[in-house]
Parts: sequence; structure tokens; C-alpha cells
Amino acid sequence: TITAPPVYMTPQARFQSQPQMVMSAPRTVQQAPPMEPVVHYGVPATTAIPRSLPAFPIGTAALVDRCRIYGDITETIGQTPIVKINKLAPEGVNLYVKLEYFNPLSSVKDRLALAIIQAAEKSGELQPGGVVVEATSGNTGIALAMVCAQRGYSFVAVMAASFSVERRKVMRFLGAKVIITPAPLGGTGMVKKAEELAETNGWFLARQFETEANAEFHKKTTGPEIVAAFRNKGLSLDYWVTGYGTGGTFAGAGETIKTYSPNTKIILSEPKGAPLVSSGIDQERKEVMGKFGAPASSHPAWKPHPIQGWTPNFIPKVCEDGLKKNLMDDLIQLDGKEAMETALALAQFEGIFCGVSGGATVWTALEVCKTCPPGSNVLAMIADTAERYLSTPLFDSIGAEMNEEEQDIFQMTPLGRD
Repeated sequence: TITAPPVYMTPQARFQSQPQMVMSAPRTVQQAPPMEPVVHYGVPATTAIPRSLPAFPIGTAALVDRCRIYGDITETIGQTPIVKINKLAPEGVNLYVKLEYFNPLSSVKDRLALAIIQAAEKSGELQPGGVVVEATSGNTGIALAMVCAQRGYSFVAVMAASFSVERRKVMRFLGAKVIITPAPLGGTGMVKKAEELAETNGWFLARQFETEANAEFHKKTTGPEIVAAFRNKGLSLDYWVTGYGTGGTFAGAGETIKTYSPNTKIILSEPKGAPLVSSGIDQERKEVMGKFGAPASSHPAWKPHPIQGWTPNFIPKVCEDGLKKNLMDDLIQLDGKEAMETALALAQFEGIFCGVSGGATVWTALEVCKTCPPGSNVLAMIADTAERYLSTPLFDSIGAEMNEEEQDIFQMTPLGRD
């Protein structure tokens, strides 16, 4: 169990109450001549790569490159930072997180939304003034609402009642229509409703769980960003940890990582209450509007769990495609309590304000850190921000009114005491 520090402590006392951090020596990339420089965005990288590995044309620009003028909000998607965890990681291991909440609408799904719309525009499936419809737990819907608002499309989100209320409000704030399906029907229920609406009205169905554009975008952006970041620092990437919602990050970024960093171990995580991949049971699929891959029914291993955005009640085809490519080296399960405790610890010890799924991924990474070799570099994905969870159990321990300690602080000065 990860415990948070007391609410009221001076910065010095808070620091002294924690185990002192010992910086470990990071494992470095083994240099094997002959070498050739990596060039990205026309700027030579600070390191070189072995000729024995495939050429690597895409990388992360210099930090100053983030501060520039953009043509529209979608151009700001991607190039999210990787940050070192300094207090929660065990001694002798280097733990990093990739903060996808630095995307403009605060989640990794911004990448997916842009990928879907760009692919539909290119194929002609989406015409000017068209209507986009999609089933969503919230983050994909918010991202699609943003991209549709920028592009001039209408967007209809279909969302199960079990997901947080603030997500509905954000989508509606962005101009979307939000259709709520009964919670007991789960992910397959909201997917079926979206399919019905698309077929009845001739709307464009985004198909986030099946579209090849999903993993392909992560293959071209998220994965290269990760590989380039570690290469540019001369570090090996020994373990990469992620969960799965659609499976796009796992399948797309995972393929790039395995191609350009073949020694990296990819660790997948899923809830103990919904061990879909662990079960080994195949997902039944069906054809919808001429395309095969949508879930035909709820997966028999699924049960409700509190990690929103992770593991719907079916195995997405995008995730299954990644599994068939043998990208996964290990699978670790966890429960919601562990995820929420870790999210709170990240906020109070590291200043990293992430959602339940981010807490879940970092908890999994911390488990990896317990057994990996000294000096290992471990990277975990953080998908979104804690602000998406204000009405959920993640914030049950966080009150809106002053607690006893805060009342004591208030009484320290005369203003307002009478």
C-alpha cells in the first residue's frame, strides 16, 4: 500500500518524512560501430544508432520547438513529455512516465481522434458537414468532439451511464450530443447503439476499436517519440508498460518499440476483475456496415471494474491485432484499489495529476521495478488527467469543505474567526 503524507506539513518536514532518493546509474545503449547520425525535423540528434537496426527517421524535436505558432489546435497533438519518477520508484531502478495529458484535450485519445478523422477525410467516408458517431468511455469522445469542432463536423457520442458525469459535460461544452445507454449493457451496449445510429442515419461510424488508423497513428507518433527520447539521452529502454482500452497504444507504439528497440520488454496490464487477455478465450466478432471486427457479445471473463477507459467488456480488434504480433512479453493484473492509491501517491509525492488508468499503469511498472535488473529504465504510459474523475471514487477521500487540520490553520490568524 502506498500511503500519502499528512495533509499539513512544511515542505522540509514532508521531504524528511520520505525515504531519501538514491539516484541510480541508468543503463545506457550499447554502442556498436559503425554508426550513423539520426536526423529528425532536419536537426541531427545527439546520439547515433547502429547500422544493424532499421533507419529511424522520426524523432522528438528540441524542447524549444514546442513553443511555436500552430495553424490549429490539432497540430498541438503529440510530442508529450517523458518525466522521471523521483520518490516512488525503488532504489537502483529508473522509472519514467509519458504524460499523455499534455495533449490539448488532456488524454492519449487526442491522437486517436485525429487519426480517425484524417483517415476518413482521405478515404472520402467523411464529407464536409458530415456527422461522426462513436461509442466512448469519455476520452475518445472528448477528443473527437474537439477535432470535429475544429473541422466543422457534428459529433454524436454514445456513452454508458457508468462513466463519469464530467466527461459528458466536457463533450457537450465542445458542441457534441451525448447519448447515454444503460450501465448494465456495458461497452457492447454503447457500441451497438452507435452502430444502430450510424446505420439508420448514414453517419460516419468512427470504429475506434477496429480501425487500422488507430494503431497506425501510434506507430508513427507515440512509438517514435519514445524511442527517440531514450536514444537522444543515450539510454536503453528496458521495459515499457501500458494497459489497453482500444489497444491502439499497445499495438501501434509497441510495434515501433519492438522494431527499433528489440530488447525492450513490453508489459501489458489489465484488471483482476476483467482478465480478458489472461483468460485465453477468443472474442466473438461480427460484421457491421460491411466491415468485420466489432464485438458480437460481451466477453465471458469480464466483470465491472473501476478503471475507466481500460478493458471494456470485450477484447477490441485493435488490441487483438497487437497480441497476434506477439508484442506482449508479460501480463500483470491489478485491482482498482491499487490503481487509485497509486494515482493519489503520484499526485502527492510527485506532483503528477493523473487518472485511475495512469495509477494502474504506474502500479504495474512499480511491480516490474521490484524484479528488474539494477539500473534498468522502465517507462509507463499515463493516459489522462485526474480532472476526468472528480465525481468518481478516486476523489472519495478528497473533501470540498475544510477538514479539522485546515480549520486549525484557519484559526491561526484573526480574520474570519468571529
